[in-house]
Amino acid sequence: MKPAEPIVFVVEDDAAVREALSSLMRSAGLRVELFSSAPEFLRAKMPDAPACLVLDVRLPGLSGMDLQHELASANNPIPIIFITGHGDIPMSVRAMKAGAAEFLTKPFRDEDLLDAIHQAIARDADALEKRIELRELRARHETLTPREREVMALVVQGMLNKQVAGELGTSEITVKIQRGHVMRKMKAESLADLVRMAERLGRSG
Repeated sequence: MKPAEPIVFVVEDDAAVREALSSLMRSAGLRVELFSSAPEFLRAKMPDAPACLVLDVRLPGLSGMDLQHELASANNPIPIIFITGHGDIPMSVRAMKAGAAEFLTKPFRDEDLLDAIHQAIARDADALEKRIELRELRARHETLTPREREVMALVVQGMLNKQVAGELGTSEITVKIQRGHVMRKMKAESLADLVRMAERLGRSG
């Protein structure tokens, strides 16, 4: 499945700055969605598309740093580009340590912001592709019967059909058939392929 067109989210309480950022990004051919506050952004539905968040540090109520924390807690990995007119080094270090893609102090050059956006979107596109692949892998695993999952778990440990049959108290021919079902449903081309899939599923919890 191909990800949708990239999108830039902007959270900025100053309407004039918000519109200026939107105009800049649209002139660079970027799709933009604007928000005036962190809660408004949190209520928005996130599309399956490469994205980044251009975020003002100082917002009324929930600040930009607070929003970064909220997104991390919600396991939302969107890359964040902070912009601020009041930045200081400790603040920028804290933001970068928490995973921010960039921290720009106003006034910044348009090119610096656009470069940061393109880099963040490229990074998110790679991550999104992996997330989509994992989601599809989980969906395929869900199609396995409970017994097929047991067979898969034992096969990827390196057990032969005969050993799996002994472990599960069934016949070798039955295991062979079930193993075939597992390979077909998981779309695994080889045992090594199936092992890699099992490792990814295991790492993802």
